[in-house]
Amino acid sequence: MSSDTTFKYSATVGIQHEEALLFEHAHEAPSSINLPGVEGPVSDALHAFSRKQPAGIPGLSEPETVRHFVRMSQWNHGIETGFYPLGSCTMKYNPRVNEQLVRLPGLAHIHPDQPEDTAQGVLALLYELQGWLGDIVGLPHVTLQPAAGAHGELAGLMMIRAALDARGQQHRRKVLVPDSAHGTNPASAALCGMHTVELKSGPDGRIDLDVLKAHLDGDTAALMMTNPNTAGAFESDIKEICQLVHDAGGLVYGDGANLNALVGVARPGDMGIDCLHINVHKTFSTPHGGGGPGGGPVAVNDVLAPFLPVPRIEKNSHGYALVHACDSSVGPVLGSAGQIGVLLRAHAYISAFGHEHLHQIAEDAVLNANYVLHRLKGRYHVPFEGLCKHECLLTDEWQEKHGVKTLDIAKRLIDLGFHPMTVYFPLIVHGAMLIEPTETESRETLDAFCDAMLEIADACEAGDTDMLHQAPVKPFRRRLDETQAARKPVLVWPV
Repeated sequence: MSSDTTFKYSATVGIQHEEALLFEHAHEAPSSINLPGVEGPVSDALHAFSRKQPAGIPGLSEPETVRHFVRMSQWNHGIETGFYPLGSCTMKYNPRVNEQLVRLPGLAHIHPDQPEDTAQGVLALLYELQGWLGDIVGLPHVTLQPAAGAHGELAGLMMIRAALDARGQQHRRKVLVPDSAHGTNPASAALCGMHTVELKSGPDGRIDLDVLKAHLDGDTAALMMTNPNTAGAFESDIKEICQLVHDAGGLVYGDGANLNALVGVARPGDMGIDCLHINVHKTFSTPHGGGGPGGGPVAVNDVLAPFLPVPRIEKNSHGYALVHACDSSVGPVLGSAGQIGVLLRAHAYISAFGHEHLHQIAEDAVLNANYVLHRLKGRYHVPFEGLCKHECLLTDEWQEKHGVKTLDIAKRLIDLGFHPMTVYFPLIVHGAMLIEPTETESRETLDAFCDAMLEIADACEAGDTDMLHQAPVKPFRRRLDETQAARKPVLVWPV
């Protein structure tokens, strides 16, 4: 395959525009917005907030403004425009039927403060979803409130801390976190007034039992773990791990970011997990990215059930109600029953599969990941041998010998029509490339992606490294310095 190949997913259109900043488009004095002045005297308190200089709004006509934002939207890459192989993120296709359902007037126009007797239909759907999620993960008590996975972590650790305090074990504040964990895990622990201790992974990328035992003591509050972990490996010692933590008096928190590998096949609660957040925006289809939208329901066992947030959705003889009274609860963690649109999409997605076919999600996701691994493992270094779960992990070890690094590979993928995989994560693997195809991608799509990866490997071995170092060359924006953009962003247009 030649280096000039353009895949069918990345056809170039000659009329595509370079797009300047909105401020650079401005060609006249800002007069697009005219507001009436304030009538009467302005108090001293409000006068301090009055504008002392023009707002600096660009002067543009309506057509110019609309065209700018439409052109910008056409630059955006999403799951509807191409393959999105981000590892440890589960960016899967969102069926259109989900969007049709959540746009029904009775669902889309609901307000969190309207009387319960006028929202019985939505409460019935949410109550049903609670039951389904609890059954899927093997933890029967569920709160739908958390607005994202990290928010679910926070709520879960709040419950764990409350349960330990109720036992009179206020000294337990140590949270064990594997070095392969998501970065939000230690942050959530810190927000709950706990401190984390890192557990070094074993040579197979999994939790080392000896390392775990060495850190378990009377101060241990919890172990936070992701299973399958961020290396795409299933923690085969999961039952023994949970038993060791329980014997030490601690609880086990499950990071549910990778639940897509287990749905309908295995239940974390049966493995010994006490508390688990569920990224419904990953596992159950809602598109996400850029900070939202999201939903992170938390499921717990009987030990933690008394501490669930309020209000709780319960069914009674009159229908469904939001119950606020519970002395042991950690209190509300969101100003409503949850992210309704995200939760209803999850309800629609689960309904489409049904109990009989839910397992197909995990089975196809694992099959796709292992197919990618099989096609690429002879050309890219695989740090951990054996079958992977929902995502496969490669490194740049072989390409680095030719002066080509993970970043070069990722940038070249853009020229070949693909969004790059997750790079340099998990941090325990040098030059990591984490690929998660999910269950929604066809073999044809996976083959096209693998062909692109193999073409890059061919170019590297042939010594065509200058092209790889310059990539991407086809987009308007060439290779950017993402590090400086993140550390020193320019957020204000100079006036």
